[in-house]
Amino acid sequence: MKDVIVIGGGLAGLINAILLSRKGLNVLLFEEKKYPFHRVCGEYISNEVIPFLEKNELFPSELKPAKISRFHLSSSSGKSLKMALDLGGFGISRKSYDQWLAKKALDSLDIVHTRVVSSSFKDDRFLIKDKEGENHEAKIVIGAFGKRSKIDKSLERPFIHKRYPYIGVKYHIKTDEVADNVVELHNFNKGYCGVSKIENGTFNLCYLSHRSNLKKFGSIDAMEEEVLKKNPYLKRIFNQSDFLFEKPEVINEITFEKKEPVYDHILMSGDSAGMITPLCGNGMAMAIHSSKILSESIIDFFDHGIDRQALERNYTDQWNNLFAKRLWAGRNIQKLFGSPITSEVAVAIARSVSPVTKYLMKQTHGTPFS
Repeated sequence: MKDVIVIGGGLAGLINAILLSRKGLNVLLFEEKKYPFHRVCGEYISNEVIPFLEKNELFPSELKPAKISRFHLSSSSGKSLKMALDLGGFGISRKSYDQWLAKKALDSLDIVHTRVVSSSFKDDRFLIKDKEGENHEAKIVIGAFGKRSKIDKSLERPFIHKRYPYIGVKYHIKTDEVADNVVELHNFNKGYCGVSKIENGTFNLCYLSHRSNLKKFGSIDAMEEEVLKKNPYLKRIFNQSDFLFEKPEVINEITFEKKEPVYDHILMSGDSAGMITPLCGNGMAMAIHSSKILSESIIDFFDHGIDRQALERNYTDQWNNLFAKRLWAGRNIQKLFGSPITSEVAVAIARSVSPVTKYLMKQTHGTPFS
């Protein structure tokens, strides 16, 4: 019997597991892949998380993450806005950061590299079955399995039965076309692309596109040539940069629909609980913050004897208070982007009404926490 089983070894899963194991809880973490590996992700983190990470010795300073302090936005035709970021952020690859956290986790807990296929809850405990047919019991289960997972299907979560039209594509590049301290967001027809520096002189280029673009042109290369490069900034970046992957990392069926922080008694963390639109660039910060509030709630459960119902209610209330408004704002701000007409209007408004721009940016970011 474990105290806690964590399903998924991304940011949310690893940080939850580390914090809980440091408090003496018996924690088992499942991650199907072996570190290091890439994930489709913008790889930009708002500085709101730094006090918390430094307090818990989880800030990867030795990896020398890039410091980001400015923002560059362009419409599909190339009209642009440049401005300072209030808080700023840092850039770090998921491949490096996840591996760095996993090494810390191995000091105090077990990581099993296999896939969880089912979870059932009975008699106030969980039974978890993995792909090898092994059964594992736990008092608490954390779901940190990301945007969309096979276990979502086995749990029959409502969103998993719908089809979603977005794909995400990620590269790492070497380029002189983007400044070291800038996160860029460039629109194209039915999508948008973010570019920012990470570690080791490398840049992340990650975009979200409607699947119809891919269907129309038949391949990712053709779609990039015929759609993304209509934006002059993207054309220059694609043509003047060295692409470091043999092929891009791709994910399908991305959804920004509302999810549940708790489902079938599993406590969801990170993208499993809700995913902010990529243009807001704050999913990694939300994953980190959700790990903080969830681990604290679970420690209260074990140390102070609160019951499961109170644990689930308290975590749900905290999660909604912190993130529900940001997710709603992200979904609605996204409607201003990804089309030639609305992106032109959005950039024009942003350029002419600076207070509005700053207000919208604040709606998708939190405040520093420790």
